[in-house]
Amino acid sequence: MDFVALTVFVLLFILVTVLGFFAARWRRGDLDQLHEWGLAGRRFGTLITWFLLGGDLYTAYTFIAVPAAVFGTGAPGFFALPYTIIVYPFVFVVMPRLWSVCRRHHYITGADFVRGRYDSGLLALAIALTGILATMPYIALQLVGIQVVLAGMGISGEAPLVIAFVILAAYTYFSGLRAPAMIALVKDVIIYITVIVAVVVIPARLGGYGQVFAAADDALKAKNVAQGVLLAPGQYWAYATLALGSALALFMYPHSITGVLSSNSRTAIKRNAALLPAYSFLLGLIALLGFMGLAAGVQPQAPYGAQWVVPGLFLQMFPSWFVGFAFAAIAIGALVPASIMSIAAANLFTRNIWRVYFKQDVSDREESQIAKLVSLIVKAGALFFIVFLPTQYAINLQLLGGVWIIQTLPALVVGLYTRWMHRWALLAGWAVGMIVGTAMAISQNFASVYPLALGGTTIPGYAALWSVILNFAVAIVGTFLLNAASVTNGRDETADVDYTSRAAEPAHPSQLVPAPRT
Repeated sequence: MDFVALTVFVLLFILVTVLGFFAARWRRGDLDQLHEWGLAGRRFGTLITWFLLGGDLYTAYTFIAVPAAVFGTGAPGFFALPYTIIVYPFVFVVMPRLWSVCRRHHYITGADFVRGRYDSGLLALAIALTGILATMPYIALQLVGIQVVLAGMGISGEAPLVIAFVILAAYTYFSGLRAPAMIALVKDVIIYITVIVAVVVIPARLGGYGQVFAAADDALKAKNVAQGVLLAPGQYWAYATLALGSALALFMYPHSITGVLSSNSRTAIKRNAALLPAYSFLLGLIALLGFMGLAAGVQPQAPYGAQWVVPGLFLQMFPSWFVGFAFAAIAIGALVPASIMSIAAANLFTRNIWRVYFKQDVSDREESQIAKLVSLIVKAGALFFIVFLPTQYAINLQLLGGVWIIQTLPALVVGLYTRWMHRWALLAGWAVGMIVGTAMAISQNFASVYPLALGGTTIPGYAALWSVILNFAVAIVGTFLLNAASVTNGRDETADVDYTSRAAEPAHPSQLVPAPRT
């Protein structure tokens, strides 16, 4: 056990724990209201939203998994870089419309919007269940990040992991979305420091970037990765579809929508769409750690495999105190998104399942209390993945998460522009996309790339993209058939002005006056 690294790690962990509990008093609101607990009163400006979304989208698993993918496969692992660039023009155009209509009608989740837009409880239920299903293994994988760095400091067993998530559960319960927003400030600072130091010091010790790329190329070819550090022509379709499909899926996740809806204006969202590519630059530097691991001769360790590359590289290259600092950055990078994900899943369950199917006359206080309890259950479920099941199960299900969540795109995104699609056709498209996408992934042993055979030509591509195209096709054909049969399409409770208004009414009357500071 490395006591120096562990001491630095524990001190930083204590710091974020204190911040997590203190956050309940930050921009104080009535946490017995779900919009205050689950969306922080929709008060976050440009800067806080930037930290929150950055902490939400760039997780500990990103810090571990992206270098691991580059370490194991070479250039294809860099698909994460273009997709986090493609996504922000999408956010700039689409998400302000979602923010406006949700603010106007007091919607807290994407499923709330779908229910109001299409007057369909079943379609809203499908959106909510898909969000919860895709989120659970994603939370579990944040635990993998903590587990790997604990192992790097010589700490084995599940007890430290359980303690970390009990602390996470406690401050999330008491502080809601304010906790990860405040902790994200610390998380981003120490991650930027860690990455900048790593990309300067490690290549210098390995003989420079030229030597790093040459050694990585040799190491990949020795592992029979024929293209080495470059993409082979046969990988172009897979690379491109992975980037596009991942970009379309990213902001369909409930935690991404929660981060957007916590903003205080359309302007804050647009500014963040312009500013968040700074994290993509950071992601590119993080990905290079995979090549550095190859050049440094880092060996995968069971049971983590290639996911050991970043901890192994830091242990090899840095003194113990900086190892503790870097490992704390990764662990805190797990706590922020895990907290937001559990809050988002709790919001979905409370608003779109409990309130609709179990107790329609639930009070605001009861609604908030149910969400807090569900957030604990969600975390316990994620912990179950890691403690009682092999890590591979969580990884496999997370790969399916992208396939599942992208099936909500037709109802959520197209619905922001037109109500032409029929609610029953959208539900049929969702069901077909879920079934076919899952079958594609399972047929490839949970690999994300599916070789699609078309007219004697095989096109390898992301299963999520193939399945959502089929989803759209079913929804469009179904809409023509249902409209021709004059099947009723329900009542739309939104109006055109709701999607573009800059002066959407406050989410709650209490926001008409400044929140109390004491």
